[in-house]
Order: sequence, then C-alpha cells, then structure tokens
Amino acid sequence: MKLVLYSKPGCHLCEGLQEKLAEVRAVTIELEIRDITTRDDWFQAYQYEIPVLYTDSVRLPRPSPRATVQQLESLLQKFESST
Repeated sequence: MKLVLYSKPGCHLCEGLQEKLAEVRAVTIELEIRDITTRDDWFQAYQYEIPVLYTDSVRLPRPSPRATVQQLESLLQKFESST
C-alpha cells in the first residue's frame, strides 16, 4: 500500500504517526513523506491539518494521536480492501 504523509519538521503528531506506521505489520506500506514547508501549495493546503495521509488519491481520516498501532492497521486494511 502506497501512502503519502504530509508533515513538517518538529510536528510531534506527525512524528508519532510516522513511528506507528513503521510498526504496522498487517499491511505492507510504502511511505512517502512530504514536507509541507518545501512547497507553498502544500503549506497552504495542510498547515493547520497535518498530519495528513493519502493513499492513491484518497485522503484517509486522520487517526487519533492516541490510536494504537492495531487501530491504525485496521484503518489501513479497511482502505486497502476498498481500493
């Protein structure tokens, strides 16, 4: 599953989500991290919403920072099976 994570340096929520994604085992993930500070269009779109996850062209619901790795796996499996 290809995922795009819109993030920025120093974003603790982004770092936490990235760490949890690294622990996911139920779904094979190919993760691309996009730093919103490198492009004005990304910054304007996501500055108040990061972390933002996309798979293909579908924006995934933002997982709670308290979500467990297992909850994140369930979310990803749901979207993997619907594509």
